[in-house]
Amino acid sequence: MAIGEMCNREVVIVERETSLGEAARLMRQHHVGDLVVVETLEGGRRPVGIVTDRDIVLEVVAMDLSPESLRVGDIMGAKLVTVRESEGVFETIRYMRSQGVRRVPVVDAAGWLVGIIALDDLLELLAEEIGELAKLVTRERGREQETRR
Repeated sequence: MAIGEMCNREVVIVERETSLGEAARLMRQHHVGDLVVVETLEGGRRPVGIVTDRDIVLEVVAMDLSPESLRVGDIMGAKLVTVRESEGVFETIRYMRSQGVRRVPVVDAAGWLVGIIALDDLLELLAEEIGELAKLVTRERGREQETRR
């Protein structure tokens, strides 16, 4: 399955100039732990960074800085990790693990933002798949018992 088939396409976005106070309010309003920082160009929105609730806590709150005096661009990571929507689920998991990230913006072939995938989404998918495998084992045992009586 391609990651583009299961990613969340309702991405909460901000631009670099957004204040951290506004970013925190958006996270609360939309019940998300991250915002994708984009650059709006003629063809669409290109992801340039990501800011998380953890970034705000560690970089601002823990340092006693005012969130209203800082912008998203001030604390977002320098290197953004993205994945193409055509990439497979397991390849995406391996890539996320190798990069040490829990959330990854999903882009199309041209690099435009199409969604986001998070560790929680992948865990939910894998839990469903494991549940289906467990049902298969149970059903297989039942079939064997019926045919070998």
